[in-house]
Amino acid sequence: MQTIEFKRRPKIIAGYTIAGPKEGQGNFGKYFDYVMHDDIFGEKTYEMAERKMFEQAVTGALQKAGLKSADINLLLAGDLLNQIISSSYTARAFNMPYLGMFGACSTMAESLAAGATLIDGGYFENVVCLTGSHFSTAERQFRFPLELGNQRVPTSQWTATAAGAAVLSLHGKGASVCMATYGRVIDYGVTDVNNMGAAMAPSAADTLINHFEETGRKPSYYDLIVTGDLGKLGSDILIDLLEEKGIKLGANYCDCGHCYYSRRQDTMCGASGCGVSASVLNGYILNKLNKGEYRKVLFVPTGALMSTTASGQGESIPGVSHAIVIEAGE
Repeated sequence: MQTIEFKRRPKIIAGYTIAGPKEGQGNFGKYFDYVMHDDIFGEKTYEMAERKMFEQAVTGALQKAGLKSADINLLLAGDLLNQIISSSYTARAFNMPYLGMFGACSTMAESLAAGATLIDGGYFENVVCLTGSHFSTAERQFRFPLELGNQRVPTSQWTATAAGAAVLSLHGKGASVCMATYGRVIDYGVTDVNNMGAAMAPSAADTLINHFEETGRKPSYYDLIVTGDLGKLGSDILIDLLEEKGIKLGANYCDCGHCYYSRRQDTMCGASGCGVSASVLNGYILNKLNKGEYRKVLFVPTGALMSTTASGQGESIPGVSHAIVIEAGE
């Protein structure tokens, strides 16, 4: 089985979100802890700005949790840059035991699943899960130099400048991580690097199908089922793929990428990047869970496991998706 249940129910005792100015003007802006004045964040390069975002996210989450760096047993972090440098340099700054993760835009779920598994197994008490993205760093690594001003195709998505950190613990109060469905790598042969939604939707469908079959639950069991970041086109494809299997998503379903920006921000199919799901979870979703407005949430970030080298050689884009069941605390 791909789904495991956590008997100790590790709690998300704190979550912190930092986002760029464009993201602050989007639909979730009021739920972010800090909105930057500009994308450079007082640094010399965008890569340094991304690293600074990560460090502030960890610092903010620890302050909210009332913990120090020395109290953290493990940092689980990943990002979109080569050799996940933003995460690794952040780990260097905090001197924490560290495991680098790469699940592309699914990294928030991957780190939560791994962290909850390690805590539930009795190996650690406090774990920090961290990820994020930056529009300018991702653009020049995966697409084109910003100076070219290339036009975007209708299927494209806008990489969000945002980061989120969650503190998982056996102690304290907060929403509980109850289950994780580890996803398989699914590849339907999509080669268009400007159509991430189509590349990732099949993996989200596969994970959701397995989750519902293994738990015996239906979509209506959850107050919210949220994927990310399939965007407008990818979420439509997901709905179609599930309906082919007799699973119908209702009004309790949405996609982080599709909902992230407002229509007037002109981001084509919506948002993408590790920071989208991370900021929505640690901002909006935790806020609603802690207030009791949501009781049961199925959090299903998706990742396109692409490489510019492989794509340039004509390779297709594999996708992966992990599902996390999060329930409100008592």
